[in-house]
Amino acid sequence: MTRILFVGQEPETVDFSDPALPPGFSAEKIHAGIAFAMRQMTERGWHADLCLVRPDDTAAPRLESQLAGKPYDCVVIGGGVRLPPKSLLLFERLINAVHRAAPGASIAFNTRPEDTADAAARWVKAE
Repeated sequence: MTRILFVGQEPETVDFSDPALPPGFSAEKIHAGIAFAMRQMTERGWHADLCLVRPDDTAAPRLESQLAGKPYDCVVIGGGVRLPPKSLLLFERLINAVHRAAPGASIAFNTRPEDTADAAARWVKAE
């Protein structure tokens, strides 16, 4: 079975005043998008896990711990981690964590939670 890990920032820790984020974003909207993404991946017959991290020094160890638990075919890193310029260090830490802990996994990027399954599908074969 194809295994996908969806990595994002804990919605409650997002700075919604950051102008780099789309207007009207909220923790509730992010949670709804995550739920939608997880359903889509399940509907594709994939086993999908979610790893939400805080924007601090605990992020990379948290991700590495998740990756150590089972092999993943693809790791999708969410736009909320990649897009705001002030998240660059967090993004680099997470990429390096994937590189260390899951060197065989593909890495994909979504543009919003709702297109997470499409991002993963670019890198994994259909079952």
